[in-house]
Amino acid sequence: MDILSLIVLSFALAADAFAVSLCKGFSVKELKLRHYLIVGLYFGGFQALMPTIGYILGSSFGSFVEKIDHWIAFILLSIIGGKMIQESFKKDSCKENSNLFDFKTMIALAIATSIDALAVGVSFAFLKVDLFMALICIGVITFMMCILALKIGSKFGIYLKSKAEFLGGVILILLAVKILFEHLS
Repeated sequence: MDILSLIVLSFALAADAFAVSLCKGFSVKELKLRHYLIVGLYFGGFQALMPTIGYILGSSFGSFVEKIDHWIAFILLSIIGGKMIQESFKKDSCKENSNLFDFKTMIALAIATSIDALAVGVSFAFLKVDLFMALICIGVITFMMCILALKIGSKFGIYLKSKAEFLGGVILILLAVKILFEHLS
């Protein structure tokens, strides 16, 4: 996977965390530096950690599925993208605990928003992606996107939440198609 694809993938993976960060920004009366750091580090950290776990899992059985690895990557990314698009149409707005930044709340949100990154990590193993570069891109871009979302959420509310999830889903599906075409041609 080339660097441009990794950057695009990183933005797509950050979409869920971006949407949650918008809600958090919307629900806090006065944002402080600690809010930005908590959101950025939890979401950015978990978005980088989960592909590592997925990569390890994928590497352990990668040799068994080498002939169909591109199909597995295509299916995983398409399912995740489809799920994100579907969630973008739900009218759940922001949850009651959006203004909470405690360990229990943040760890739950960080895990929930990075499950898709775990599946992407599995596909990384099949695609022989430079894991270090991928993790840096995913972690840094998610960190920056969440900080930006927190600020946007505090100024403009949650208007962009569903659009971010939808766009992230479309990008993942397009990357899935790109991977499939590259391996079939």
